[in-house]
Amino acid sequence: MAIAPACIFTCLILDFMTRPIEALISLANLQHNFAQARNLTPTARIMAVVKANAYGHGAVRVAGALDPLADAFGVASLEEAVELRAAGIESPIVLLSGVFGRTEMLEVARHGLATVIHCVEQLQILLATELSQPVDVWLKLDTGMHRLGFTAEGFCRAAGRLRAAKQVAKLTFISHLACADDPAAALNERQLSAFSKTLDGLDVGVDECASLANSAALLTRPDMHFDWVRPGVMLYGVNPLAGDLPLPAELELRPVMTLRSRIVALQAVPGGEAVGYGEAWCAPGLATGASASPARIAVVAAGYGDGYPRHAANGCPVLVNGKSAVVAGRVSMDLISVDISANPEAQVGDVVTLWGEGLPVESIAQHSATIAYELLTAVNQRVKFSYE
Repeated sequence: MAIAPACIFTCLILDFMTRPIEALISLANLQHNFAQARNLTPTARIMAVVKANAYGHGAVRVAGALDPLADAFGVASLEEAVELRAAGIESPIVLLSGVFGRTEMLEVARHGLATVIHCVEQLQILLATELSQPVDVWLKLDTGMHRLGFTAEGFCRAAGRLRAAKQVAKLTFISHLACADDPAAALNERQLSAFSKTLDGLDVGVDECASLANSAALLTRPDMHFDWVRPGVMLYGVNPLAGDLPLPAELELRPVMTLRSRIVALQAVPGGEAVGYGEAWCAPGLATGASASPARIAVVAAGYGDGYPRHAANGCPVLVNGKSAVVAGRVSMDLISVDISANPEAQVGDVVTLWGEGLPVESIAQHSATIAYELLTAVNQRVKFSYE
């Protein structure tokens, strides 16, 4: 039986041990990026933020690589903190969202953790609970983000109660920046002013600390460094600044995750024929009046079931054996199609870099109407992780 031209198919014998999508994690690049952060703030202590499974990179392995370097780790939940303790991480660990009940407060003390207090309810839980040992508390001020934190008046009252509480070992004052990724945003100055003014009114003690700067402020605002900085996404090699704002000239961030897979099939698609669901991409040719030469399409073992963004648009870049190519058609659960018409040497089994070394994840995010944070944290358990 003759095969319809749109279905011309090439498939070589595959010799993969498993489905070939994998995430390569460079712990050397991670440590390099941390060193970049240290160079920017030689006097402040550094909390390495490893919440959300270290932004999708594997919290235990990331924390293990940074444990000799970081002064503390930041996580979002008790479960994340306990996982690190179970893996042998003994450095200070801070619950950045605080606790959600009395039982969790008891566990904070039992595991030697620190916790943010951002509301009256958390304050009451702490003060009403007999703990096995005092805990370090990070008291949060809302300086303008209006998500978590006390008002200035409530913050000062809470500070007074915490200073007198037997449950508290050490007190640190913290706030969070809403627009640090845009250094020109007026809110940055208002937040810094509100934070500084409130701390001035507290008469901060010699054993008390302050923390404001995230990754973006660490890069651009030395006046926001205070005693502790809290880099997150920059540690993983991502530019934390908005849009096309460049990194400072002296800074070199290296990608920590390279997500890659392989070509599993080749298609020759005649001009005017569509690829994938919804006919979202058509081969140039008959429908446009251009040459009718078939488009060369590589089918790659990667999809939104692995965490690759479903909304990656036509033209989203990939690398095939290090050469540029683009997504053609909708991303499906298990597969993507890539136009390799300009790369006649590409064959089944060739490596396809989806982001990472040679292809910044920020570029994929821009073509997918999202941010790099979401892409990194979306990579799931179906993907094989390897560390080097």
